[in-house]
Amino acid sequence: MAARRGADEMRDRVVLGEFGVRNVHTTDFPGNYPGYEDAWDQRRFEEAFRVDVIREEEDALEFDMVGIDAAIANAFRRILLAEVPTMAVEKVFVYNNTSIVQDEILAHRLGLIPIRADPRLFEYRNQGDQEGTEIDTLQFQLKIKCKRNPQAAKESSDPDELYFNHKDADFRPVHDDILIALLRPGQEIDVLMHCVKGIGKDHAKFSPVATASYRLLPDITLLQPIEDEAAETLQKCFSPGVIEIQNINGKKVARVANARLDTFSREVFRHEGLKNLVRLARVRNHYIFSVESTGILPPDVLVSEAIKILMGKCQRFLNELDSVPME
Repeated sequence: MAARRGADEMRDRVVLGEFGVRNVHTTDFPGNYPGYEDAWDQRRFEEAFRVDVIREEEDALEFDMVGIDAAIANAFRRILLAEVPTMAVEKVFVYNNTSIVQDEILAHRLGLIPIRADPRLFEYRNQGDQEGTEIDTLQFQLKIKCKRNPQAAKESSDPDELYFNHKDADFRPVHDDILIALLRPGQEIDVLMHCVKGIGKDHAKFSPVATASYRLLPDITLLQPIEDEAAETLQKCFSPGVIEIQNINGKKVARVANARLDTFSREVFRHEGLKNLVRLARVRNHYIFSVESTGILPPDVLVSEAIKILMGKCQRFLNELDSVPME
């Protein structure tokens, strides 16, 4: 029985110790553990796999993906970062720029501004095509000139009172407060921009997410009751909300309230009286995803598009296998 419990821990948990991490590599492949049926089975996978949405906001999404391997989780993360297409400024035609921002820097800043345009409505521009068409190119013009405000008080030193159009933020694709350049009277910017469809693998400006990350679900186990002063010390070793203290028969007793909130600083291992009373682990096949959109598309749309891309990759791989002649 003890041997089976040890095997279950190796298969299901990544254990954090004081000086290292155990059970890092996946070991549940067929034939590795006597008495376990680890051959891949579609029915068993469908029963174990699930996606739980934990938090959904306008530009952020947190969800759990349970029952998958690390390779699939990481492939999904990389697709979100680099293969979901967006629209971004690719060509900048500078007709006049008398600001202190050099033409190259101005073009670079414009390219990094997220464009609120659904990339699913556009096609990729053909390689070598310099002009573009209505199905693959968006065109924007930015033309602005700073002027002095004759009504400003003489003693004023506030640029917002002294000048008109000194903050060039008229270009408002996703957010209306993106500062491109500070202008002074007489300075002018006149540029024409072509936006095309692309992916983050080609350039970071096409990446649709600010962050896309995952972590394994924390699993904290108290190996024996921890009471009174030790319970209060234990509570301070973890993130707020992880450990709560209950009053039982006049004693303060620690219990794990919400292990999900912990960041695993391993502070508990600094206390000699506590480090052998707590087991820190992570659930191997339970991934907590955090996706923060740049605002081009909602995060739930980005996730669904990433799933479609992953499915397309799998289908192409199967088609390649089918096309290989069998001997």
